[in-house]
Amino acid sequence: MVKRIVQDAVAPYFGKIVLALICMALMAAATGGYAYLMDPVINEVFVKKNPAMLVPVGMAVLAAFAVKGFANYGQSVLMSYVGGRILADIQNKLYEHVIRLDIGFFHNTNTGKLITRFTSDISAMRAAVSVSLTGFGKDFLTAIVLIGVMFYQDWQLAIIAFTVFPAAILPIARLGKRMRKVSANTQQQIGEFATLLEQTFQGVRHVKAYGMEPYECSRMEKLVETVFDLSFKAQKVSARSSPIMETLGGAAITTIIIYGGSRVIDGASDPGSFFSFITALLLAYEPVKRLANININLQAGLAASQRVFMVLDIEPEIRDADDATELEIKGGAIRFENVAFSYNEEITALRAVNLDIEAGQTVALVGPSGAGKSTILNLIPRFYDISAGAITIDGQDIRNVTMESLRKATALVSQEITLFDDTVRSNIAYGRFGATDAEIEDAARHAAAHDFILQLENGYDTIVGEHGVKLSGGQRQRIAIARAMLKNAPILLLDEATSALDTESERHIQGALTELMKGRTTLVIAHRLSTIIDADKICVIQNGRLSEQGRHDELLALGGAYANLYNLQFADEASTITDTTAVRD
Repeated sequence: MVKRIVQDAVAPYFGKIVLALICMALMAAATGGYAYLMDPVINEVFVKKNPAMLVPVGMAVLAAFAVKGFANYGQSVLMSYVGGRILADIQNKLYEHVIRLDIGFFHNTNTGKLITRFTSDISAMRAAVSVSLTGFGKDFLTAIVLIGVMFYQDWQLAIIAFTVFPAAILPIARLGKRMRKVSANTQQQIGEFATLLEQTFQGVRHVKAYGMEPYECSRMEKLVETVFDLSFKAQKVSARSSPIMETLGGAAITTIIIYGGSRVIDGASDPGSFFSFITALLLAYEPVKRLANININLQAGLAASQRVFMVLDIEPEIRDADDATELEIKGGAIRFENVAFSYNEEITALRAVNLDIEAGQTVALVGPSGAGKSTILNLIPRFYDISAGAITIDGQDIRNVTMESLRKATALVSQEITLFDDTVRSNIAYGRFGATDAEIEDAARHAAAHDFILQLENGYDTIVGEHGVKLSGGQRQRIAIARAMLKNAPILLLDEATSALDTESERHIQGALTELMKGRTTLVIAHRLSTIIDADKICVIQNGRLSEQGRHDELLALGGAYANLYNLQFADEASTITDTTAVRD
C-alpha cells in the first residue's frame, strides 16, 4: 500500500520533495549546531571566561537559528503544496474514475459511504503522507545529526542512551496495527453517518409528514455515539505511545545524568562536552518520539488509502470494445434480437424480446409496472449490457460502437427528473454547452416552460436549488423536456415524460413532443394510454416478454392484454368523472 501511494500520488512531486528534504537537512544541521555550540559556550565562556569567544559564539548561535527558521519556512511551504496537490490529484482521479463506472455500481453503492472516500478518507491519506514525509525527512535527519553530535562528544554515553529505545519498538508496532483497525471501523461509521444525513435531508418532507423526527433523531444519536466511541478509542490508542516513550526517555536521561555527571566530577569528561551531549539528547528526544508515532498515524492513513484504492480498482463492466467505432446514424432504426437481461441471477427482467423499430417511427411501450419497459429503454444507451441476444442501431451492434457516440445519438427524459443546483439556463443546456440563448429559449418554448421561467425571480438565471427543489414537479419535468429538445438527438427515449404535468401543460407538451418526434426514432413509455394512441406501434410488455404489438385500433380489435388495459383505464377515468360530477351536484 505504501509503495502504491508513493507511485500513484507522491512520485509526480519528487522534485519539490527533494527541495523540501534539502530544507529539512539544513534544519537538522542547524539543530545539531545548537547542541554542538553548548561545548564552547560552557568551556570557553563560563569555565575559561574567555571574552574573545563571546561574539563569535553568539553570532554562531544566531546563524543557526536563522538557518533553521528559513529552512523550516521552505519545507513547510513545499510540503503544504505537495500535500494539497496530492489531495487534489487523488480526488480528481477518483471522481473521474467513479463517474465512468456503470449505473449498476451507483445502484449498489451507498452514496454517503462513497462521499466519505472523497472527503475524510482522502484527508486521512494526505495527513499520513505529510506526516510520513515530514517525519522521515525532518525528524529522521534531525535525529541522525543530533545522534552524531552525541557520539562525537561521548560515544560511551551515546551507546548507553540508545540501548533503552529499542524496547519501545514492539509495543509501538502493536499500537499501529490496532490503530489501523479502529480507523477502518471509524471511517465505515462516518460513511453511515453521511448516508443518514443525505437520506433524511432529501426526504425531509416525508420525515415531517409522518412525524418521524423523534425516530430519525434516535437513529442519528446512536450513530453519533458510535462514531464518538470509535474516535475516542482511536485517540486512546494513539495516546498510549506517550507513556511508553516518556518513561523510556526519562530512564535514558536519568541514566545519562547520573553516569555522565559522575564522569565530569571524576574529571574523565569536561563540562562543555557533557552539556553539549545532554542538549543533543534532549533535542533528539522529540523527533525520536515523533518517529515512533509515525507508524500509528501511518496506519490510519493506510486504512483510508485501502478504501480509496478499492474504489479505484473497480473496473467498469460496460466499456468500449477495443475495436469500437463511431456510431453512424443513417435513420435511427433500432432492432432487438432475442434480447434477454437480468439484473442479477435471481431477477430476470427481459426474456427473448424481439422488436423492430423503423427509422423515424414512434413506438410506445405499455404494460404493468415492473414488466420491463424501463429496462428496454435503459439498454439502448448501454446503461446496462444485455445478457443474451443483440441490439442494433441501423445495423450496428451497440456493443461495437463507442459509448460516447451512442449516447450522443440519444436523448432521455425520465420520470425521475434530475436537475442540478445551477441556473435554469445551465440545466436546459446540460449536454449541449455552447448553445445560444435563443436556442435555449426556443427549446423552453416548445416544452411549455418559457412562460413560467420568465416569472421566476431571475428568469433563466434563477438557481433551481438541489434537485430542482425550488420548482414544482411539473416545472422540473418541462425543463427536462426542454433539455432533451435542445440536444436534438436522432433517438428519443421518453420514460413517462409527462407524468408530472397537469392536463393543460400536458396538452402543450404533447403538441411539442409530436413536432419533436417528426423524423426521429422515438420510444415512449406511458401509463396514460390516451397519450400514445397515435403511436406507429404499441408494444405490450408483460413479465419481461413482448406479448402484443400493433397499432391502437389493431390491438383493441384483438381483444387481448392491451384491450384489457385500455378498457380498465377508460373505466377508471369514467368513474372518476362520474364521482366528480356527483360531488359537484
